[in-house]
Amino acid sequence: MRIREFESELILPLSREQVFLFFADATNLEAITPPWLHFHILTPMPIEMRAGVQIDYRLKIHGWPVRWRSRISVWDPPHRFVDEQILGPYRLWQHTHEFLEVSGGTRVRDHVRYAVPMDWLLHRLFVRRDLEEIFRYRAMAIRRHCLQSHASHATAGPCCT
Repeated sequence: MRIREFESELILPLSREQVFLFFADATNLEAITPPWLHFHILTPMPIEMRAGVQIDYRLKIHGWPVRWRSRISVWDPPHRFVDEQILGPYRLWQHTHEFLEVSGGTRVRDHVRYAVPMDWLLHRLFVRRDLEEIFRYRAMAIRRHCLQSHASHATAGPCCT
């Protein structure tokens, strides 16, 4: 099994606590996932985010319906959390979300370790490009939601409400 890695970063002019609160609300995942994935959380809301919690999703990848179950394996507010696929299309999916204080805000760093079946074909044709497009959309959506909310609300709450 060939394990690959993908990284993405963005900086938000908000406190780490505000940004982490946004990610701690599972309902926000639908808002930052590209519409072409037809992503929907199946687990009943509200979801209490913590280590060990499992979340079920439904989505479409290139038109194919997919079920996905992830488990939060690490929960360390407001520094980081890790979600791991336990059922889904990847042979391995470990997504580490880190929130680092930087001058003027918070650096949101995503590090994904993943493996796909038939890597020699699927990675080159679809997977890498899909991940780049998904995380590009995600960064834009996070900025939009957090900065619009920040501009219209008091800065004491989460970046997106």
